[in-house]
Amino acid sequence: MQKIIQSTWQLYLLYADWATYTYGLTMTQTTAVVLASRPNGAPVHENLRLEVREVAALKEGQALLRTIYLSLDPYMRGRMDAARSYAKPVEIGEVMEGGTVCEVLESASPLVAPGDIVLAHCGWQTHAVQDARLLRRIDPSKAPISTALGVLGMPAFAAYVGLTEIGRPRRGETLVVAAAAGPVGSMVGQIARLHGARTVGIAGGPRKVAWLTELGFDVAIDHRSPRFADDLSAAVPDGIDVYFENVGGAVWDAVFDHLNDFARVPVCGLIAQYNETSLPSGPDRLPLLMKAINTKRLLVRGFTQRDFVATHYEQFQSDVSGWLADGSLKYREDFVDGIENAADAFFGLLEGKNFGKLIVRVSDDPTSTAPAGRVQG
Repeated sequence: MQKIIQSTWQLYLLYADWATYTYGLTMTQTTAVVLASRPNGAPVHENLRLEVREVAALKEGQALLRTIYLSLDPYMRGRMDAARSYAKPVEIGEVMEGGTVCEVLESASPLVAPGDIVLAHCGWQTHAVQDARLLRRIDPSKAPISTALGVLGMPAFAAYVGLTEIGRPRRGETLVVAAAAGPVGSMVGQIARLHGARTVGIAGGPRKVAWLTELGFDVAIDHRSPRFADDLSAAVPDGIDVYFENVGGAVWDAVFDHLNDFARVPVCGLIAQYNETSLPSGPDRLPLLMKAINTKRLLVRGFTQRDFVATHYEQFQSDVSGWLADGSLKYREDFVDGIENAADAFFGLLEGKNFGKLIVRVSDDPTSTAPAGRVQG
């Protein structure tokens, strides 16, 4: 990957310099990260390729977009595999998929105009042509446009619907959430507190644990600590009523024995298992899980945020915008510059190296007056 980046870097700079500042002209190329091969276990550089490719000609009803921000999220690891899932995998040679915030450069649709900032799904590339009906306008006066990928976007929406529709925390109940310093987990904990629940956040490392305390979690636990299991036991003396699952693996093993009767478990993700190529070793614990589901009357439900867009998205925008405005919610954004650095940033995400919502700054943000770098809301 490094050699490929070096060999295309000069061409990319020449192209980016022209493309970023050219308006009213039809773009013919984009710099993209494509899936070169399917991973066997953890993804590596050889699985991805940076290349310059042609952009489709603009047709009626479409818009030509310049990517400003690209969202990096754990679900993208699943799209690299060919296994059946709730969404179509990325095919070999296709651009890696992902949510984006873009500027409209040209439009052949009355729905958007040049200069509009829109939420799109262009994937890992600098430019794209998209059906204007699939674009959602973003108002830069309401919040930084990058928040459309985080606290006002898909990760926070997943937290919102998973918690309100499946977890349904009640006042005085105990909620535990894994990956609690991330864009999903941090929203889960904060929204649960707004519902009156006692919140326990699990994160990796002292810095993230300190951030959870700042967010208002009642207890923050480091899953990397050798005392993690004991710390969790001490944190939930009355058991767990809602466990919002983002991780799986050892964290689930520690949580499982503390689930109360009628506990609810929204399953949003299993990042600890995304790179597994075989079943885990050790005894088969499925019978124990099934018995617990039966005897404790547990609700364990997997979901994706897209299941709720039609019915819940507008209310989510209203609620979260209000909570941000009155200071009830805080968020973090972790920026990486350049499409050529997306792969390394993504690998780090799968290892928990990011701190907050991970976003690639693909090109200049015309709406921003903030200095480049990490932003904390």
